[in-house]
Amino acid sequence: MITTAPRKLVVIGDSGVYGWGDPEGGGWCERLRRQCMTLPSAPVVYGLGVRGDGLERIAQRWQQEWSCRGELRRQQPDGLLLSVGLNDSARVGRCDGRQQLTAEAFRFGLEQLLSVMTPATNVMVMGLSVVDEAVMPFADCLWYSNEAVAIHEAQLEETCLELDVPFLSLHQAMAAEPDWLTWLEPDGIHLNSTGHHWIYQRLQHWKPLLNWAGLEPHAQCTPLLMS
Repeated sequence: MITTAPRKLVVIGDSGVYGWGDPEGGGWCERLRRQCMTLPSAPVVYGLGVRGDGLERIAQRWQQEWSCRGELRRQQPDGLLLSVGLNDSARVGRCDGRQQLTAEAFRFGLEQLLSVMTPATNVMVMGLSVVDEAVMPFADCLWYSNEAVAIHEAQLEETCLELDVPFLSLHQAMAAEPDWLTWLEPDGIHLNSTGHHWIYQRLQHWKPLLNWAGLEPHAQCTPLLMS
């Protein structure tokens, strides 16, 4: 009897992927994983978020993480959802200090990373969430600003457009929501349960992910996991 291995989706990124700030649903990635578990043809989702990770750390670890997720006959994951950039946008030491990665360095590193990822699998990329500048600095040393986050998201979007990689923009749409400040933890950078649920809802209607995962027929009839 031939066993058909389920498709595997690796979601790699920082504390947003990890689900920090969402004790109710475990984060947007965990909500997606739980939904897929209820659908027989849906992919197996691996949430591989590490708090504090930026582009350079993800570039160092993604291949090792990837190689461990082939369940049957050493098969490799079929898809990768990348969520990175928020930590790279932060300034160190003071509000006008050096950035973890400048927009130019972030763009260069992203191009290098995607050029290696895209021949190996189906890659999709997510945008960045909002921050509350009024409560900075984070951890007494990092200054995040929505201006810098927007610039780094623009680098993500432009690079994905050039390389024909699906991209889900988040920052502008989230900032346009009247209650977005209430979607953040007191630290000003991590989303709470409501914020994670908002991103999860966006994923429910994101055509590239739905088409790749075969979830589109369920998009109208599968209930969302409410926060």
